[in-house]
Amino acid sequence: MPADDVTFLPRESLLTFEEIVRVTRLLVGVGIRDVRLTGGEPLVRRELDRLVAMLVEIDGIEDLALTTNGMLLSEQAQSLRRAGLKRINISLDTLNEEAFRKITRREGLDRVLGGIDAAIDAGFDSIRLNALAIRDLTEPEVIPLVEFAIPRGLTMRFIEYMPLDAERRWRADRVLSGDEIMARLEGHFGGLRPVAPPHLSQPARDYELVDRPIGRDGRLPRVGLIRPVTEPFCGACDRIRLTAEGTIRNCLFSHQEWDLRGLLRGGAGDDEIVSAVASAVFAKGPGHLISQIGFTQPERPMFRIGG
Repeated sequence: MPADDVTFLPRESLLTFEEIVRVTRLLVGVGIRDVRLTGGEPLVRRELDRLVAMLVEIDGIEDLALTTNGMLLSEQAQSLRRAGLKRINISLDTLNEEAFRKITRREGLDRVLGGIDAAIDAGFDSIRLNALAIRDLTEPEVIPLVEFAIPRGLTMRFIEYMPLDAERRWRADRVLSGDEIMARLEGHFGGLRPVAPPHLSQPARDYELVDRPIGRDGRLPRVGLIRPVTEPFCGACDRIRLTAEGTIRNCLFSHQEWDLRGLLRGGAGDDEIVSAVASAVFAKGPGHLISQIGFTQPERPMFRIGG
């Protein structure tokens, strides 16, 4: 969606940092271990580093990460790292300014690249780059993006295009599949060796470029593929999403949301809040059914859900 078409929610409709921390602490208490700050775009939230610092103090969180488009990262990378953020994912669909404008509907590739450099300088434990895989757009970008990532010690990941676009123009024939990307990578880089994921629920499958030299981090360069369309991983998915305005979504493609903001501001006890989240989890469907008869795209586009 063009930046000019974005309407920001009134501040009072957004969860406060204290409300976010309360929900997070309750969910960590019943088994959540990994937390990711996504969007829309999380870096537009003022004093985000303060929220990071508050979340870091929650006993039981094992991993705290952030996903960003990188536009505002140059100014915030150091403060986020100091606050305790360990991992960061940055969207980078192209290294070509014209293609960047076509994909994102705005200028700013130089700002994203500057944000990546700032993240490297800040010393995050892990930095990954994410690119949407869209037919007739991504094919010429695959090799340059990986070549960009390798000398910087970054992992480049390609995500199959999903029906979450604001314009609702998604079609199955516009998905550049993971297999097609794999063929391009093997044709250029040679052998790819799968890396065992740290968790079976991890949606990405990473591969080592076995014909490339070991990098400064002491390991072979890696690329990743996320195949939600051609190889759905719904059966292993263990994610839930808390939106900025305080609803729970149990799937990217859910048509139902569970209101926590009303509970939080209505004096609900901890057990009532946890019970509402449990209801959302138990209502999780068997899969998203993309490309199958009966599938309908959710009203919320990706920029209003987060990764």
